[in-house]
Amino acid sequence: MRTGSEPVTARSALRMRFWLTVWGLLWTSAGTVAFALSDHPGWAALCGALLLIVLVDMAVVLHHIHQGPHFQPGPDIPPYEPVRSRPRPPGGPRPGG
Repeated sequence: MRTGSEPVTARSALRMRFWLTVWGLLWTSAGTVAFALSDHPGWAALCGALLLIVLVDMAVVLHHIHQGPHFQPGPDIPPYEPVRSRPRPPGGPRPGG
């Protein structure tokens, strides 16, 4: 919901998130290989599981990057008024007691 308090030029940090997943990919793959070679199968499995999570995250980020910008209302569209409070149902409890 658009409230009017967000910056007009706000952008998602998808490129930064992509490079952080690249960093995580390097560390988890290095950890998996290092622990597998040093005969620590539990730690290698843990790093391998983290590697899979990082790969899924990278796929999601790349999907969002390839989607491109989505429609956002321009400055000529007035902001929506945020919902202040819900109306109290008849006979319902009073707020605060």
